[in-house]
Amino acid sequence: MASNLIVRNVAPAIIQALKEAAMAHGRSAEAEHREILRAALTRPERRSLKDVLAAMPDLGTDDDFNARQG
Repeated sequence: MASNLIVRNVAPAIIQALKEAAMAHGRSAEAEHREILRAALTRPERRSLKDVLAAMPDLGTDDDFNARQG
């Protein structure tokens, strides 16, 4: 179920920036406002360190990463 949201005391410069962004994206100021809120408040699920490490490409052998001596 959708709800209404009223935002008061918004600076004129912010309203103008919202209208300009809406025009640039081909949508209404209301639709632009919804998209801004959605993007700001919807965060992707965090991946575990194990998943991040598993996604790294295999770039060589352990010997490739040994420190060289003198």
